[in-house]
Amino acid sequence: MKSLLVYLKDYKKETIMAPLFKMLEASFELFVPLVMAAVIDVGIAGEDRPYIIRMCLVLIALGLIGLVCSITAQYFSAKAAAGFGTGVRHALFSHIQSFTFTEMDVIGSSTLITRMTSDINQAQSGVNLVLRLFLRSPFIVFGAMIMAFTVDAKAAVIFVIVIPLLSVIVFGIMLITMPLYKKVQANLDKILLTTRENLAGVRVIRAFNKEEDERKRFESENQALTDAQKFVGGISGLMNPLTYIVVNGGIIALIYAGALRVNVGDLTQGEVVALINYMSQILVELVKLANLIVSVTKAIACGNRIESVLKMKPDMESGSCMWPVGIEAVNAVGNASENDAQNGASDIPAVEFDHVCLTYKGAGDESLTDITFQAKKGQTIGIIGGTGSGKSSLVNLIPRFYDATKGQVKIFGKDVREYDTENLREHIGVVLQKAVLFKGTIGENLRWGNENASAEDIEEALEISQSKEFVEGKTGKLEFQIEQGGRNLSGGQKQRLTIARALVRRPEILILDDSASALDLATDAALRRAIRGMKEQPTVFIVSQRAASIQYADQIIVLDDGETAGIGTHEELLSSCPAYQEIYYSQFPKEAASNGR
Repeated sequence: MKSLLVYLKDYKKETIMAPLFKMLEASFELFVPLVMAAVIDVGIAGEDRPYIIRMCLVLIALGLIGLVCSITAQYFSAKAAAGFGTGVRHALFSHIQSFTFTEMDVIGSSTLITRMTSDINQAQSGVNLVLRLFLRSPFIVFGAMIMAFTVDAKAAVIFVIVIPLLSVIVFGIMLITMPLYKKVQANLDKILLTTRENLAGVRVIRAFNKEEDERKRFESENQALTDAQKFVGGISGLMNPLTYIVVNGGIIALIYAGALRVNVGDLTQGEVVALINYMSQILVELVKLANLIVSVTKAIACGNRIESVLKMKPDMESGSCMWPVGIEAVNAVGNASENDAQNGASDIPAVEFDHVCLTYKGAGDESLTDITFQAKKGQTIGIIGGTGSGKSSLVNLIPRFYDATKGQVKIFGKDVREYDTENLREHIGVVLQKAVLFKGTIGENLRWGNENASAEDIEEALEISQSKEFVEGKTGKLEFQIEQGGRNLSGGQKQRLTIARALVRRPEILILDDSASALDLATDAALRRAIRGMKEQPTVFIVSQRAASIQYADQIIVLDDGETAGIGTHEELLSSCPAYQEIYYSQFPKEAASNGR
């Protein structure tokens, strides 16, 4: 939690002024029992009505000044706490953006959502309470004890006994509950994960009639959270009654000792009332402090959870090399210039895998084993294989979503680890398996690929992706509002728009990871023809389950259980690769018959 306090550095004035004004308010509050004692001993005892009125006006003035100080302190503490929460939220979100897919897989999105919302809100509330009450309450407790000594030293000994007892109770409960609140937050993570899974997979749950099972699962996890909260709440709940017992015991002792000493004339009635008021002030402040400590304990537990995420360092460090300018020039014209040819730029493979292996974090076996191939600039590379054969894993290594555990992935002759990650991804267009669109207009979604894209760039991308016809049919065309996740579009429309979004940036390398699965064969074929005809001549990787989608590729890579089962053209693989034959003939039975199978 300590490292998070750096986000208060821009609010130093507020963090000083808030407790200062609270202590000013507390100082005025400490004078109230003395004024009341004077009213009783001088005004009431002497039947001096003008004196009583003057003292009542003093009480009102003390109250008004205290109110102004309290409001001022509240303003400063709220401003500092809100700024703290904003700073932490920005820092955490920015840090999460730096995580690789590996960290996201390990931590889990539900946990990160809890950190971004509930945990930061708790920490922000804790900062607000600390600035307002953490100094005020101890100040009044010890101030009341000191003021009691100014009234009567012998009676004030009771305060010396009561305050340590209260401190043991308050801080003892705090030490017990702090680790328990961490467990409560962990159970909250599980609840959020279950809720998120149910909302995301509601169609599947209903399709398999699993509503009752999911309801029972949620009730079980919710009950675990409830039990944990009840247990820690029961311990925290002991604080108020225990502090009341001790303080009220102190008040009883004060009344008894005060009555005896008033009887012999050592104390006045007003002084006894003042001592009881000081004890009552201690009771009220310790109840506030007890509740404060419960909230601060939660805030510290949440702050530590946020801190643990911020301390996680991405296992992928960005390189310093930028995308080679000479290669950009080659791509722009579609062939090598004389200077580039002399330097051999035209002979450098656009993408090269050199004995690449990949093992996911926490996985026992390799997902990719000894993958080796080269892709020239402008070539189309088809990647095919059974489910779980490693197709997506392979293409995810190119934009460096994951790092190879063995071997090298090279782009234009340089290891991808040497490139500046942001600069590398600016030149690669990726269309992932799941078509994800964001709430906003079609134009806004397309400009994710290139925020400075012109109208001509967008129109060209729509034409190549076969999206132009249906976009022009929408009300408002590019201004048509897409709902969250693209709910108001069909699967094929979403896929075509995600392809258009990748094309808007005019990438040198284009990766289509099974991104045409919802398209009919005719649209799929038209899409591939349009991409092949692009003047930028990008190197295209097409991942597909359909043999028809990749059979005209310059090179086809067949994967089987993470290993290369064959590399070659369609004709070469059809004659020499059993794994490819099995896939192809399962989809084209007529060809199978004509080939004597």
